[in-house]
Amino acid sequence: MSIKSVGKSLLSSLLEYQAKRLLNNNDLTIIAVGGSVGKTSTKLAIAKTIASWAEVIYQDGNYNDRLTVPLVLFNQTEPQIFNVWAWLKILISNEKAIKQTYPYKYAVLEIGTDGPNQLQRFSYLQPDLYVLTAISEEHMEYFLDLDSVAKEELSPLAFSKQALVNLDAVGPKNLIEQPFMSYAEIKQADYIIKQQADQLVIRLKDGNQLTIKAPLLGRQGAMIVLAAAAVNHWLGLSLAEIRASLASIEPVPGRMQLLKGIKHSQIIDDTYNSSPLAAKAALDVLYGCVAKPKIAVLGSMNELGSYTESAHRDIGAYCDPKRLDLVITVGEVAKKYLAPAARQNHCEVISFLSPYQAGQYLKDNLKANSVILFKGSQNAVFCEEAIKPLLLNAKDSAKLVRQSKTWLKLKAKQFSDLT
Repeated sequence: MSIKSVGKSLLSSLLEYQAKRLLNNNDLTIIAVGGSVGKTSTKLAIAKTIASWAEVIYQDGNYNDRLTVPLVLFNQTEPQIFNVWAWLKILISNEKAIKQTYPYKYAVLEIGTDGPNQLQRFSYLQPDLYVLTAISEEHMEYFLDLDSVAKEELSPLAFSKQALVNLDAVGPKNLIEQPFMSYAEIKQADYIIKQQADQLVIRLKDGNQLTIKAPLLGRQGAMIVLAAAAVNHWLGLSLAEIRASLASIEPVPGRMQLLKGIKHSQIIDDTYNSSPLAAKAALDVLYGCVAKPKIAVLGSMNELGSYTESAHRDIGAYCDPKRLDLVITVGEVAKKYLAPAARQNHCEVISFLSPYQAGQYLKDNLKANSVILFKGSQNAVFCEEAIKPLLLNAKDSAKLVRQSKTWLKLKAKQFSDLT
């Protein structure tokens, strides 16, 4: 075990000990959000709607592992792992916070996993509500199969007081003998949503219905809004109060964010990460757009293990030549597997190993009024960099994901064509 791993384990144990004492001293309602995809967007939608009417603690980023979740409860940010003085300062500050009056009534926490039995580490939180967004392929180099993923993502139901599950993306077969509430588009759900043009029609389990305009795109955007509505309903808000709270929801960088492009184009920025379920959902949004031409920029999907080839071929086959004018792949794996499957499906396909090459190609060849979807994983892909040359306003690059000096330095190391 490396010194870094030992340090993280030690710090995690100390922070968890402090978090347990903090929770024992305070009456705090904890809402934990988990799932294979959509955790951060759902967490933020829930947190911001609650923040419109109550004091709530949460973190804008994806603080979702054993080390960072306790930091959220103390409103701390994560320093470099070897910054001993910064960590000492945090531990001392936390001790003071434990003895003081806690200013928050609610905490919305994201909990994530990279492999089997990791979510069990969050059992000390004893969430009042566990919100499960989806079960799909994730970190498949560590999970044997999709059933193993389901077992992991469902494990918090055992230590949570109640659960709210996206039944459409989890599936009833995974929930046999599990007590839960649900939100979905199917009739059996407690909370149901329908999308009509740019409006969402939400029906709550008590029979009430509300119609709102939401700034989030597609079915996955609708599910995020519905999760927030369901949580606020669970917390006892009236219909009018729920409608008011939902006005607080905003698009999240890299997650189905609309940006204005050159030549009157529209950019759908979904570059934070990618998985088979999320990639198909993003393509569905693009298919639903009226504008033409339609271009899908699809990067490699990382961390799929033995599912890598089949998952990429599946997305390539999902590319519809009747609804796409061009498919551009970014990354070696997407070029090897996704691109041939899309061509076999009669799509026009161009492949690049670098997002900078893809961005330059689009800038030089983009037709007016195009709508372009960007979707891909992180390492060796970074499709957000392909967006930059197409932005109508260069300052909008600040709205993209992974734009810190640390991330930009990493990208410069990975791509020799960076200019």
